[in-house]
Amino acid sequence: MRGWSDASPADRLAFDPGDVFEAGLRNHHISNTAYPIAHERTWKPYRVAHERTGPVTISAWQGIDDLCLYVHVPFCETRCSFCEYTVVKRDEIPGMGAYMDGLGRELALYRDALGTRVRTLHGFDIGGGTPSFVPADEIARVVEDVRRSFRFAPEADISIETTPKIAAAEPAKIAAYRKMGIDRISMGVQVIQPDLLRILNRSENGVEHHVRAAANIRAAGFARFNVDLMYGFAGQTLESWRATLRHAIDLGPEAITLYRMRYKLTRISHQAGSVTLDAVRPLIRLAKRMLADAGYQANAGKTTYSRIPGDVGTSSYLAKRVTWGMPYLGLGLGAQSFTHTTISYNDGAVGKNLLPYQRSLAAGRLPLQDVYDLPARQMMGKFCAVSFYFGEIHREAFRAKFGVKLERAFADEVDFVVRDGLMEQTAETLRLTPEGALNVNGVIALFFAPSIQQYLLERDPDDAEDMHRNQVQALKVAGEAAHV
Repeated sequence: MRGWSDASPADRLAFDPGDVFEAGLRNHHISNTAYPIAHERTWKPYRVAHERTGPVTISAWQGIDDLCLYVHVPFCETRCSFCEYTVVKRDEIPGMGAYMDGLGRELALYRDALGTRVRTLHGFDIGGGTPSFVPADEIARVVEDVRRSFRFAPEADISIETTPKIAAAEPAKIAAYRKMGIDRISMGVQVIQPDLLRILNRSENGVEHHVRAAANIRAAGFARFNVDLMYGFAGQTLESWRATLRHAIDLGPEAITLYRMRYKLTRISHQAGSVTLDAVRPLIRLAKRMLADAGYQANAGKTTYSRIPGDVGTSSYLAKRVTWGMPYLGLGLGAQSFTHTTISYNDGAVGKNLLPYQRSLAAGRLPLQDVYDLPARQMMGKFCAVSFYFGEIHREAFRAKFGVKLERAFADEVDFVVRDGLMEQTAETLRLTPEGALNVNGVIALFFAPSIQQYLLERDPDDAEDMHRNQVQALKVAGEAAHV
């Protein structure tokens, strides 16, 4: 058995599945795949003292020969209003070259500490931010450095993200990605409704760029092209969502991924209260119907739809994470790493500025802001939460990782979801039914650790003061606190 830490008293509690399900539905804006919730409270007992973060991290990676890699590029032309990720302020963009140098130094620290050359990568994602914002030769430098630092599994691919504006305006950059061995590209369309684009600070990525961007991606030789769409915004109508879906389908990507808006830590978090489940569910139903009619397939709860038979549509990095809970190493500002027993966040995860990250690298130490040495129950919660990207939990993957069957670890919860028609057993998985997919925020909460379930049970989703605190925090991160 793996050396998990002991569970806190809060994580040894047990709650009625029906109550937890209802709490997840009440708190549908935060009960999702973004695990954990309220970690400053629920994970506090497991936080590693700062002076021990390096040794604990190195120890946690011992014996892990198969992993995935994520490299974070935190630069964007503008910060979208829906963004919850680690993106630096515009005045730090001039430090882009130094940051890319820093990625190489961080990789070198792990290469030396872990002996990465004998470890095998099963997927490599370059995300952000907007990784295509930086010069192509900087991305090439990262790719080559990673190739020198790891073995690559035969099925491993490299995936990168772009915006429509960049893909349309810089065809040479897109072609360079393919030439350097990047296999998959994902473009964030999100929505096409002009007034919503303005609210989301994405007017510069409007429909005038999309067709040219798609043509440039095809001309570069990409055969795996994904388009991201978002729904669940205040003021988003069924007809505007229909138009967005039709537009994305007409671009002809191999995959279309749907993301429901997550308001926490965004500049529009105050709008969350006006978006109800009753408003969101028709959008989900419409998307499933239109995508299926266009030949894009997915099970009832999966977020990525693929028109290639047998292809999950995502990068191999995400597929390995979601299905098998494969450990992954995150490089860059605020990046998250996941072993069998720990979850860590790099410097910059809170303040979203480059200085702490750069200081750690200059001192020759791993740039770790927070490391959590977690009990099995919390790691199960993380595993299951991420599994819902594919709408199902792989039973053998769960048993292999935790040494216990899913039906035993979550006996009452599995009975509840099967009895109520929310999930069903397949040959390999416990899978959401169409009814479960419409109530996924309640279903997913059943697999959270007890301390997080308790938080949901006690939380008032209509607490206006809490919403305001959340918005102030998000605007501070974005450098706009003066506008609150």
